[in-house]
Amino acid sequence: MSGRALFWTAVAWSLFQLWYASPLPFIFGVFILNDTEARSIHLAFALLLAFLAYPGSRGAPRDRVPAVDWTIGLLGAFVAAYIFLFYVSLSTRPGQPNWADMVVGVGGLVILLEATRRALGPPLVVVALVFLAYTFLGPYMPEVIQHKGASVERLISHQWLTTEGVFGVALGVSTGFVFLYVLFGSLLEQAGAGNWMMQVSFAMMGHLKGGPAKVAVVSSALNGVISGSSISNVVSGGIFTIPMMKRTGLTGVKAGAIETASSINGQIMPPVMGAAAFLMVEYVGIPYPDIVKHAALPAIISYIGLFYIVHIEALKIGAEPLTRAHQRAPAQRVLVGAMGLAGTVAVICGLYYAITGIAAVFGAAAPWIVAALGIGLYVGLLAYAARFDDLLPDDPHAPVVTVPATWPIARTGLHFILPIVVLLWCLMVEELSAGLSAFWATVTIMAMLATQRPLIELFRGGRQFGAAAVRGIRELIEGLHLGARNMIGIGVATATAGIVVGTVTLTGMGLMMTEFVELLSGGNVILMLVLTAFVSLILGMGIPTTANYILVATLMAPVIVELGAQAGLAIPLIAVHLFVFYFGIMADVTPPVGLAAYAAAAISGEDPIKTGFQGAFYSLRTALLPFIFVFEPRILLIDIHAWWEVPVVAVAATIAMMLFAAGTMSWFLVKSRLWESAALLLAAFVLLRPSFFWDMIHPPYQVLPPAQLEQVVAGIPEDGRMVISVSGTTIEGDDYEKTVSIRLGPAGPARERLATAGLRLAPGLGGEMQVAQVRFSSYAKKAGLEAGQKLESVRVPTERPSPFVMMIPALGLAGLVTILQWMRRRATSPASHG
Repeated sequence: MSGRALFWTAVAWSLFQLWYASPLPFIFGVFILNDTEARSIHLAFALLLAFLAYPGSRGAPRDRVPAVDWTIGLLGAFVAAYIFLFYVSLSTRPGQPNWADMVVGVGGLVILLEATRRALGPPLVVVALVFLAYTFLGPYMPEVIQHKGASVERLISHQWLTTEGVFGVALGVSTGFVFLYVLFGSLLEQAGAGNWMMQVSFAMMGHLKGGPAKVAVVSSALNGVISGSSISNVVSGGIFTIPMMKRTGLTGVKAGAIETASSINGQIMPPVMGAAAFLMVEYVGIPYPDIVKHAALPAIISYIGLFYIVHIEALKIGAEPLTRAHQRAPAQRVLVGAMGLAGTVAVICGLYYAITGIAAVFGAAAPWIVAALGIGLYVGLLAYAARFDDLLPDDPHAPVVTVPATWPIARTGLHFILPIVVLLWCLMVEELSAGLSAFWATVTIMAMLATQRPLIELFRGGRQFGAAAVRGIRELIEGLHLGARNMIGIGVATATAGIVVGTVTLTGMGLMMTEFVELLSGGNVILMLVLTAFVSLILGMGIPTTANYILVATLMAPVIVELGAQAGLAIPLIAVHLFVFYFGIMADVTPPVGLAAYAAAAISGEDPIKTGFQGAFYSLRTALLPFIFVFEPRILLIDIHAWWEVPVVAVAATIAMMLFAAGTMSWFLVKSRLWESAALLLAAFVLLRPSFFWDMIHPPYQVLPPAQLEQVVAGIPEDGRMVISVSGTTIEGDDYEKTVSIRLGPAGPARERLATAGLRLAPGLGGEMQVAQVRFSSYAKKAGLEAGQKLESVRVPTERPSPFVMMIPALGLAGLVTILQWMRRRATSPASHG
């Protein structure tokens, strides 16, 4: 009975979220919810399921749900749904809760924290309790983080009855976007896409030196496209790759560490980024396609760096590649690979131009035509796949392993690509909202789940069509159940993270954190970044990706923005948020918590702390990137002024990441000498940040007076950036000056472009230019501009040779090490003694 209730409640949650995300409420005019009401119902489902799915203690029964858990779960559902049930009444008394509101608020916080403890363990609960205590103990804190405190009434009203705390932006993103992406990933996994991606990766990479480890890297990158959790990435892929890696000679610690490092990188891989990409849209204030554009290159080169680390580990142990099932000559392999790549590019281009052509010709009828063609393509791919036997082995403990050919594996699951294409098309081309894009992609995979088995049975001439159809429906319902089950922890985590956000807005803690870090760093930018990275690591321990990003973005991103601006460093907002995000997710691999390392160690049978330290060492390349793109935003494809700069930056960054990996591993072509490792690290640094030395020779900016602002704005390309310096006075009466980078919109008059960024300037006393207005929640506001600030100067790039010139000596240094090691390897190889 309890199991059925849990199952169907989870399915109901998934159906509710699909209804809310769909256009159906507006088409039929039924059950239309505003954001706050939807968040209330969302949390009600999460709390009820948390108490039904997670026992209260180790000794609690596992075969039934105790009556006390039913009672608390239903109470949790009620207090969470309180805003929905009494929405009109609450709107008539804002900030003036009655006794019923207070009881519900206090009970809601207690039940929420207990649900979080059950679903996620104590770390996030401890963080929330510390912030709640800080709300009351403000007057007794050290001066640097002191505030006047708040009453219980004000706390409950702020945290539970408004959209500033529990029901704030964090829970809103969970309701509107995150659930659907988790559901989408669960349905893809249920359909068999996860296993298909793993097997395709194995077929492509298994024959290389250290092949299984390289499979872990590639499959984690693919899984990261749709996955919302580094831990689930470890579990789903590691059960296959870790035993395979151990069989090739890697120790269990290194095998687990490689899987861990691969899986946490899945969280930085667009387009989903553990659902943090959609949160960044809210926090940074730029469109979703721009988030993906900026985040893509660092994620890709980080994976390339890890791929090379795996290759070096294979060279160190002399790992032999696995045997291919079908042997081909090298020239034939190159030809087949080139044809496969060319065919893939041709198909992608063909789809793009076909769909855009249909849209141009048929107008409003185009979606129906494209949908019909999509259905035809799906049926055609299934008919093609049905001609072949299923070739997706999933036993990692087989005594003999041979690497299958790629195409026989790939052709059995080409239809799995269609939902991902629908998702990316809606997001990137049609520019639909994240929620609506996920809805259409989820509907696509739901239709596939319900039909793929009966259609394959039909195409194969089987007689079990009805049984296959029933099995497909059962798998669809099971996918809806699993999607909701996977969301329980994320739902309660985002709500609990809202307590932290509410505390920051209630107490003004954001400004205090800035002052605190400034005090410890003494104004040194590098030390400030190191401290911020350390705090982000601490905040991220044991917390899911989504809640993790909410915490670090709320607490630490404003610190970097403010202190960097005061130090004269104009850091783009997206670089700031990616900085804290990277270090937040690094907590999944960093001991002593490192939950992903624990998951990998459970599979490998090794010590989780050793696995965590090894994984953290492998992840040094990921930890390096945030520091680079704070100072060198070109790696985020920012401040790119010509098309040719994109391939130059991409190739240089890729080479640099491989050199960094070789330097830290003390192995390039052969074991490196100390000076060779140092030379490789120096070359990598210059390739990643060529302007470090170039700025010493040629200053990057020319300082112009405010009077030339309009001329400067007119010369900035579309969606370019303007760097300005402003001054002002704090509430305490202290003068300050800071430098800010403003993202401008499309080309046009200066006033319009500034208005797009949320900024309006006006002449002040004595002819000075002042900030007259900053639009709430605009890019300018998030960058730290305030009304009343005085515009001191405008910075424009100077006419100077490209800093890419510095890449030449860096490549020369790397080339010198390469030649020396090649000669040393040749001298010591058996063939040379012939």
